[in-house]
Amino acid sequence: MSTYDAVIVGSGPNGLAAAITLAKTGRKVLVLEAKDTLGGGMRTMELTEPGYWHDVCSSVHPLGVASPFFHDLPLHEYGLEWVYPTAGLAHPMLDDTAVILEKSIPATAARLGPDEEAYRRLMEYLVHNQSAILNEFLAPIHFPRHPFVMASFGLKALQSGSGFARRTFQTEAARGMFAGLAAHAMMPLEKIATASFGLMLGMLLHGVGWALARGGSRSIGMAMARYLATMGGEIVTGMEVRSLADIPPAPLQLFDTSPRTLLQVVGDAFPAGYRHQLERYRYGMGVVKVDYALSEPIPWRARECALAGTVHLGSTLAKISASERAAFSGHQVDEPYTLVVQPTLFDSTRAPEGKHIGWAYCHVPNGSPNDYSPLIDAQIERYAPGFKDIIIGRRVHTAQQMEAYNANYVGGDINSGVQDLRQLFTRPTLQINPYRTPIKGVYICSSATPPGGGVHGMCGYHAAMTALRDIL
Repeated sequence: MSTYDAVIVGSGPNGLAAAITLAKTGRKVLVLEAKDTLGGGMRTMELTEPGYWHDVCSSVHPLGVASPFFHDLPLHEYGLEWVYPTAGLAHPMLDDTAVILEKSIPATAARLGPDEEAYRRLMEYLVHNQSAILNEFLAPIHFPRHPFVMASFGLKALQSGSGFARRTFQTEAARGMFAGLAAHAMMPLEKIATASFGLMLGMLLHGVGWALARGGSRSIGMAMARYLATMGGEIVTGMEVRSLADIPPAPLQLFDTSPRTLLQVVGDAFPAGYRHQLERYRYGMGVVKVDYALSEPIPWRARECALAGTVHLGSTLAKISASERAAFSGHQVDEPYTLVVQPTLFDSTRAPEGKHIGWAYCHVPNGSPNDYSPLIDAQIERYAPGFKDIIIGRRVHTAQQMEAYNANYVGGDINSGVQDLRQLFTRPTLQINPYRTPIKGVYICSSATPPGGGVHGMCGYHAAMTALRDIL
């Protein structure tokens, strides 16, 4: 007889979300994790020097705050505390000025000069309709429950990031700021629908804030694990699943893994057609990430950058577009679009007293073995002269090393697959319910399913709800 009602492979946010969803119905759940610690993309480790706690992957979690799944969990009772920087984002220019995005829309818009009114109208509309937009965006493909809101949003979201920036804003600063937001798509900004990423991130910044978890992203995973334990859920770490024989018998098996790993584990048990679809699944750009132990805060030339948890470096729309286009096509520019996060300005628990941490990454060709950290260092130095002098220690993860750390990041792709229109709602395969596989009781619940990347748990929740409906 089966000991468990469900086994989940992988303890990332979606694996834990699936486990919690199933455990809440009284089912006995086991989570298997290949690494020695749980969390997937929610791990925090001493990567550089003792006492300096770095998030190995994600650090900033607007979707964690906004997610309907997380909203319904009492994670604050299990150690999760959100920390909100004074400003969510800074976008410095090379003339020592910076665009600062804080939660207040009027305060942010007031700094944009000729673009004040356009920005205020855009963001007020988005935030006013945030609940409807999020509910549609975070669900699998379906007929919209808010068709008029989504039609209006879609007219903007389906545009290219570069085209939307040029049509909406007049100044280089505002256009560059939006390009930095849209570049989270990890696609060329000339591609259709890349504007949607800039719109969503801007909406979340003003609607809920770009929060960090106090103590690091591991606090999210640990809180989820503690909550799961109260319902009898079990987690076993250091248990790599290489085949179905490694999984204890259970009527439900859910995989918080990449399609590639799912293929490796299940293999020929899948019909040829389904295998072929998984083999054709497309992965996007990788990242090279550098974690820094710092003797003091980053010395930004634009002092306003010290107010922000996240800083986008790339200056203009033209430069950011060129960087993303090059990386997507297998090349790299000398001044890559670079994302910087500086957690200890707002959470002193992450470093020894008076010291700081920071991390930065740039987008690179998928699977690249190259160390782009000299380019990242130089890019930060352009906006913060003297930065190199305050580095105490560093740790570099190339795109290949990111995959070695987390098999879901194929080729260093932290979004677990290209998120264009062709693959956003049909990931990982083209079918009405993307969480089901052809094998009864086997499901995929990773960010390779809708709604895609981000620490929100919705992929795991939707997969678990599919499984529950199938067995009722």
